[in-house]
Amino acid sequence: MKQQFFSSAKTLLLSAGLLFLGNGCETLTNQELVNAVSDNTAGDTAVQSVSLVIDEESIDNGNKPNNFSEVDVNDQIARIGQRQILQYFKDNVGKTITLYTGEVGDEGWHALKTIPDSWKTAGPTANGTRNFLLAGPGLGSGNDPEKYLDKIPDVTPLRATGLKMLIGKTVFAVVYDSDVSINYSPLNGSLKGDNLGIVAFDVIEVKKRTDGSSGSLPAVTVRIRDGAQASAAVLKLFSNAPVPRSSSEPYDINPPASAPAAVFVDAQ
Repeated sequence: MKQQFFSSAKTLLLSAGLLFLGNGCETLTNQELVNAVSDNTAGDTAVQSVSLVIDEESIDNGNKPNNFSEVDVNDQIARIGQRQILQYFKDNVGKTITLYTGEVGDEGWHALKTIPDSWKTAGPTANGTRNFLLAGPGLGSGNDPEKYLDKIPDVTPLRATGLKMLIGKTVFAVVYDSDVSINYSPLNGSLKGDNLGIVAFDVIEVKKRTDGSSGSLPAVTVRIRDGAQASAAVLKLFSNAPVPRSSSEPYDINPPASAPAAVFVDAQ
């Protein structure tokens, strides 16, 4: 009973922290909150959340097939470090929807694979991934809110095979109001720019698009999850997400019948 109580308390405190930052405050001042969300590897183990970043090619107002309104996706309050749950996702927990995932060379979903040391030391916790999700100093807040968000190594755009490998997994993602910029050789990404907020969902199905262009990536069926619960779960990184050789190779638009098993490691 005691363990269950503290697990629930962590979830509530983390939810409060996301709201706290989402309302425009730049730092966490409640040390109990910082302790509660710092590297939650005990408790809440029934759910593991894969940390991704999603951009406007997948979730934005007016996007097919959902035609979200501005309010649905927090467009009217978008800013650097925005971490409120997108309104549509907050209001429709349990609903199954389809998301498009962009084009080859302009992907909408990206895996985080390498967490820079600067993220770990930025605070407010000892876990760099959580600091990013909480928009810590230099990661969405502070005097220089984008200080640690450029040239992040191994930000990996997901094409058909990588998307297929996520079936059955829970995703917890920061959503960007514009494109996530990717460079190749070496692979790195810029995570600068305004955010719409956060989303959480289970990946149910990945299917080839038949209504797009020749380079359209798959349509993904997802079931919306409670964002606060997903944020309190053990955070994972998609460590073996397939690495594209370039913006056009491989031209991976067809989900394979059998994809490699995904490997996830604890987020640091």
